[in-house]
Amino acid sequence: MGNGKRRIGRHLYFFFACIMITPILMSGCSHMYEGSQVRSIFKEANIYFNQGSYQASLRKYEQVIETYPMAGDRALFEMGMVYAYPMNKQKDYQKALECFLKLTRDYPESEYRQDSVMMIFHINTIITNDLRITTQQTRIDALQQEIKSQGNELVTLQKMIEALEQRVLAILKVPADKILIEKKERRMTLISKGKVLKIYKISLGGNPNGPKERQGDNKTPEGVYIIDSRNMDSRFHLALHISYPNEKDKKRAKELGVSPGGNIMIHGIKNGYSWVGELHTGFDWTNGCIAVTDKEIEEIDSLVPNGTIVEIRP
Repeated sequence: MGNGKRRIGRHLYFFFACIMITPILMSGCSHMYEGSQVRSIFKEANIYFNQGSYQASLRKYEQVIETYPMAGDRALFEMGMVYAYPMNKQKDYQKALECFLKLTRDYPESEYRQDSVMMIFHINTIITNDLRITTQQTRIDALQQEIKSQGNELVTLQKMIEALEQRVLAILKVPADKILIEKKERRMTLISKGKVLKIYKISLGGNPNGPKERQGDNKTPEGVYIIDSRNMDSRFHLALHISYPNEKDKKRAKELGVSPGGNIMIHGIKNGYSWVGELHTGFDWTNGCIAVTDKEIEEIDSLVPNGTIVEIRP
């Protein structure tokens, strides 16, 4: 957008310069040349110009230069103006410059020489400024690309550091002191002293929205609990028992006149179906528990001692 505004500004500036001289272009100056044929060609060129047929106009001027070289200075001048005209979508400052330079070189006594010198000055100024702006923009683009590249490198490095930290913690079997479960994101995070140990994709109860209120509602609880035991005889591959219901859950259930239910676990796949693996996360299938793969529950079991805090968010 900035480049566009600068170029429009330059074109408007150049247009004002054109306005000072275009009366000469439009007038035809027929008194300068007695030959009716050359006057006729200039008239046709000006008609084409006024109609916006700039290429047709230029061809007429070229015809003058080839056939009536004595009128070449006027033809060159008006060609230069056509090439530089702001409304000409095919304007070409370089060709305009060539026309004006040829006029000053080949017709030193021409009455168009002074105006041509002025146009040469304006066009050179435009070309120089445009080159400077383009060069500066190229430098800006390169700098932005470098900053972006460095930013991407920093992000990649940060991810590598985080992955390395998780790997070291996993190898050292550093125990987690908190489990954060985010239901909406279907995500479970093991945390130790504020550091993320591992993140897992999970499946929830078949009716996952909202907190568990009663037995059989297939909802996963929401609140703060602890891992209070292990169920070694679970129908699922390993199971860490969550201390649901807490006092808040019991109070809500009592107000509703229902049983709050219980037996909420973090567990693996149902025994005999470990081959399902990560496919289980394609839908919510438990009765209110939190499910991971068999391999993941084995890792979790080794990192999560009894007494670990479990925070379950909506």
